[in-house]
Amino acid sequence: MPQNSLRIALVGQPNSGKSTLFNALVGLRAIASNFPGTTVELLRGRTFIAGKPAEIVDLPGICSLSAEDPAERVARDFLLQERPDLIINVVDASVLSRSLSLTLQLAELGIPMVVVLNMADEAEHKGIRIDGEKLSKVLGVPVVFTVASRGIGLKDLLAALREARAPDPPRYSPWLEEVLAQLAPAAEAHRSGAGFPPRFLALRRLGEARNWPEGVQGRVPRAEEEPPLVLADERAALADRLFRAVAKVERTRAGFRERLDDVLMHPALAYPFLLLLLFLLFFLTFRVGNALEGLLSPVLEGLSEGVAQALGAGTFVPIIQGALDGLFAGIGIALPYLLPFYLFLALLEDVGYLPRAGFLLDGLMHRLGLHGKSVIPLILGYGCSVPAVLATRILEDERDRLITAALAVLIPCAARTVVVFGLLGRYVGPWAALALFLGNLGVVALLSALFSRVFPATGPGLILEIPPYRLPTVRTTLGKTWLRLKGFVKVAWPLLIASSAALSLAQALGGEHYLNLLTRPFTFALGLPLAAGVPLVFAVLRKELALLLLGQALGTEEVGEVLSLGQMAVFTVFTVFFVPCVATIAALSRELGWRRTAWVVAGTTGLALLLGLFARGLTGNL
Repeated sequence: MPQNSLRIALVGQPNSGKSTLFNALVGLRAIASNFPGTTVELLRGRTFIAGKPAEIVDLPGICSLSAEDPAERVARDFLLQERPDLIINVVDASVLSRSLSLTLQLAELGIPMVVVLNMADEAEHKGIRIDGEKLSKVLGVPVVFTVASRGIGLKDLLAALREARAPDPPRYSPWLEEVLAQLAPAAEAHRSGAGFPPRFLALRRLGEARNWPEGVQGRVPRAEEEPPLVLADERAALADRLFRAVAKVERTRAGFRERLDDVLMHPALAYPFLLLLLFLLFFLTFRVGNALEGLLSPVLEGLSEGVAQALGAGTFVPIIQGALDGLFAGIGIALPYLLPFYLFLALLEDVGYLPRAGFLLDGLMHRLGLHGKSVIPLILGYGCSVPAVLATRILEDERDRLITAALAVLIPCAARTVVVFGLLGRYVGPWAALALFLGNLGVVALLSALFSRVFPATGPGLILEIPPYRLPTVRTTLGKTWLRLKGFVKVAWPLLIASSAALSLAQALGGEHYLNLLTRPFTFALGLPLAAGVPLVFAVLRKELALLLLGQALGTEEVGEVLSLGQMAVFTVFTVFFVPCVATIAALSRELGWRRTAWVVAGTTGLALLLGLFARGLTGNL
């Protein structure tokens, strides 16, 4: 980052619209979702503010500077250790009374700040009328209204950034102000060089203490209570008074969205609808993907044959042909299933249904011995295992993080979904693919119950913000779909082309035989042909390579001519459950350490072998 550029931090509670605003300011670079835990690392982007370069950092959602879980600590540590030049406090205007407590904490830092009242349309829908000028006067910083998802208010925000200034420190009860005045000099001397106001240092010292310091206990009305609890009550009371001073709430009639929740969150009707929606998600993905594959395959086969004739014979022809086969396989097999899956998943996120699904599954998580928040990484796992593993940071307990991460890598990600639909769904039938997804859920549930008995614990309930229903915008939905597809285009596709070329070279030199011998203990036990070993080896790089290289390894893209229906079922089951891809292994090592990651890798491989043997016994006559 250039030395003269501004460093701006986007800070706000989960679901306040930080990532959406980040995308609007710096261009579409981050996936905005309705889930806490979507942003678990610092997302950085560059832009220009008033003609000057600026770096904008999207921090994980945080409810308080007294952070508990690892994701929140990332945000707190950035604010306290890197000290940005300016803070954009993104507030969900529709829940302003609850959000102002964090705003007050940020005001104590003494860093120039702008308050963004995002989702102003939702506040208006709820009948909340906010006096922005009065709030600005009380806080001492610019306040702007935005609807980031539609780009409303962004010009006002950019103009307000030029006028950002340090907030007026909030004033609490007189007794607390006297305590802070007494403790401030000692706190400043104790933490020299921090660069923060002495008053904030005193507040932080109290926020980390278990008892009130000697010499001030006589001034504290509730000296028997721990200082952090008293401070939280003081901020909550001040936030409530501030909300009442700057906002009015008018009575509104229940609209369509509220009536819709009466059905979709109904104790009896919600679960059949959830199952129906999940069925439609996978069924439509298969139907659309199958149709696209049928349209593209003849064209790509013709191109492949034409290129083969044009190349003729030569030393490097097999390598070139193999690379082209990998290129065409990505277009004709992977993309037809990835595109509709990511598109439908983005629609469910943007409409606001996925958090409701998480809420509905909270009770099930507890029955299985998991923390309610565990449902979030598990649902994210259907898109990609890497963010699912990273999302375990929202879990406070190490035991919960370990179990959830181990289970999340068993959820069939989009890459494994390609294998399921492209092999099992195409040749055996969509109902077989659906049965595998349901069986996968059953295995995850059984393992969760087993882990909870081996590592017993009682987790707290899930506190999850349920956002209002929203009509998704075409730009946001397509942009989110592209961001996820970009991972395949930039990473998996080059790997596919290189792997396909390497496989062709190995076939030409005879080296393929040794790779197949390496995996022969698995393929023999599973009843698979010797040639099926190489695709399984390359699948460790990216799961979809198992399918995309299978045809090349068998010598025909019509694998149904070589494999029986039972063998296809066994191959698919093993691919879904065995070793996570390299990127997921790296994420696991970061979150759990290499020793525990090794146990997860060994455990998933053993589980895949057992389930593959079970599938072989079940489908032996097919």
